[in-house]
Amino acid sequence: MNYFKTSLLLAALTALFMGAGFLLGGEAGMVIAFIFALGANAFAYWNSDKMVLRMYGAREVDETTAPDFVRLVRLLANNANLPMPRTYIMETDQPNAFATGRNPEHGAVAITTGLLKCLNREETAGVIAHELAHIANRDTLTMTVTATFAGAISMLANFASFSMLFGNSDNRNNPLGIVGVLLTIVIAPLAAMLVQMAISRSREYEADARGAEICGKPEWLASALKTMERSSGNQDLDAAESNPATAHMFILNPLHSHTHTRDSLFSTHPATKNRIARLLSLSRTSHNTPGKGPWDTSGR
Repeated sequence: MNYFKTSLLLAALTALFMGAGFLLGGEAGMVIAFIFALGANAFAYWNSDKMVLRMYGAREVDETTAPDFVRLVRLLANNANLPMPRTYIMETDQPNAFATGRNPEHGAVAITTGLLKCLNREETAGVIAHELAHIANRDTLTMTVTATFAGAISMLANFASFSMLFGNSDNRNNPLGIVGVLLTIVIAPLAAMLVQMAISRSREYEADARGAEICGKPEWLASALKTMERSSGNQDLDAAESNPATAHMFILNPLHSHTHTRDSLFSTHPATKNRIARLLSLSRTSHNTPGKGPWDTSGR
């Protein structure tokens, strides 16, 4: 099913990209946009995870450099029947995390130094379980490809703005003239953003529930979200501010201007209080088996 969702998302973003190409350059622009979209899809599939990790200055760690973090990831990956993902740490005070990789065999989990400072072991386990759920659900490919496309569409809109400023909007290949340019500038990025946000919100709820199953304690993630929400307001993540198209990849919106008061069409993430309420409800109704959480260290 996730493959179908990914294919549907790629088709929608490709169609949007082609539509913007048509508005700017007619049929020729649409063909060029289609060729570019094919190339972007291929590039994103193979390289988007590396680009995102590099963008955030994430450094890879192992049991020598970050033993507690890596061992916890290994235990939770075993619980989830997943291959051991690569592990990364980002040097920033904002508590946050994301997962990436085109499939479980190439998965990666990245957390910030701020997260390690403000969360206890149980809360950290809840966050890691959430990110492993994204890998298990194969959301990571969708999220990284969406970020790549959103960035490309924004770049196309910037090109349209440049074209209008320098008097090229009357190109005879442009079927709508300056109207087409304005539509590209305004509508294309907005449509891409709405698709991106809708996908992100639904998948965050799914990853919360699956992560609760992986760590065995929904209240751990609920507590982590509450602590992170309280701590992140005063901490900027500069790389996210410079690359807002990647904000949906994080467990909490990393942008300084974000709000989590309610779910809305323009939210990249569900309201944190709604996520916590769902997790606590799940905790009350679930039947957790003692000894099956990440503290079962028999696999060490």
